[in-house]
Amino acid sequence: MIELTRRNFVVSAATATAVFGLARPLAFLSPAHAQTASPSEPPRFARFNIGELEVTQLYDGIWQKPHDPQFIRNASVEDTKKALREANLTDAHVPITFTITVIRMGDRTIMFDAGTGGQLAPTAGLLMKESMQAAGIDPKSINVIVMTHFHPDHIFGLMAKDTNEQIFPDAELVVPAKEYKYWAETSISSLPEARQGLAKRVQATFPKWKNVRQIEDDQEVVSGIRSVATNGHTPGHTSYIISSGSNQLMVLGDVSNLPALFVRNPGWHAAFDQDPEMAEKSRRETFDRVVADKITITGYHYGMPGIGTIEKDGNSYVFKPLSA
Repeated sequence: MIELTRRNFVVSAATATAVFGLARPLAFLSPAHAQTASPSEPPRFARFNIGELEVTQLYDGIWQKPHDPQFIRNASVEDTKKALREANLTDAHVPITFTITVIRMGDRTIMFDAGTGGQLAPTAGLLMKESMQAAGIDPKSINVIVMTHFHPDHIFGLMAKDTNEQIFPDAELVVPAKEYKYWAETSISSLPEARQGLAKRVQATFPKWKNVRQIEDDQEVVSGIRSVATNGHTPGHTSYIISSGSNQLMVLGDVSNLPALFVRNPGWHAAFDQDPEMAEKSRRETFDRVVADKITITGYHYGMPGIGTIEKDGNSYVFKPLSA
């Protein structure tokens, strides 16, 4: 099911740059019942099924990232523009979307990552709230929030901008233990300067919250959801396999950023990847796994709806979005 927004959203490049330093088909609304919009406007939410599970993706905006020769360490701006054009995307900027995945499992409503919290641009968090409302999801119904990693566009939706007050105080927060240790327990002075600001905020919040549960690699989060170590983007970056019968969905987080760039070119090293060689290794191993096991995947920056499959293409891969 899809409902289309009437508005587009652009993240402030200056704000975002500072903060980031660092197999079942979709169940869509029929065209007769879908709200119309221009092709450039993304759906506000998308809903589909994995086995018996109801899965909803929520839109939290798009960062129209200006081209930067430092964005991809081993590719030029012209290489980037060419890859975007080949994917039928604009090459005027890099269109990086933010999407949150929510799963209903029996009486539990489980959310993966928490969005930007309106702290990358004034309207980003409002889009998340409006998307939840459009999808019929009450924020108070969220029982568990599972984090892939601690970058700002994934965790700032957990905390109020000025007070750090919890936005979801009644939800259990499940976090990768390696990621928690790096950001919440490492001496701030020992971290690179570019990461100290984020570490300070993490250390001012997570250790004080009583609803945080740490998990290890290959651990069951709740019945039907298991953690998968995909380190490299950050020290403890973690993806999740969700199973329902013989059906599987893998929530990738930031195993790769935009598919047109980093699925098609898995050897490209994004500036956001803390350990680019390890990130590439995790990316290739993960993609090989989902190809071999025919696992449906969703990525945080894969667009709306960012659900589909990965196919091997020589030493590269292709993302095949599902459609109605």
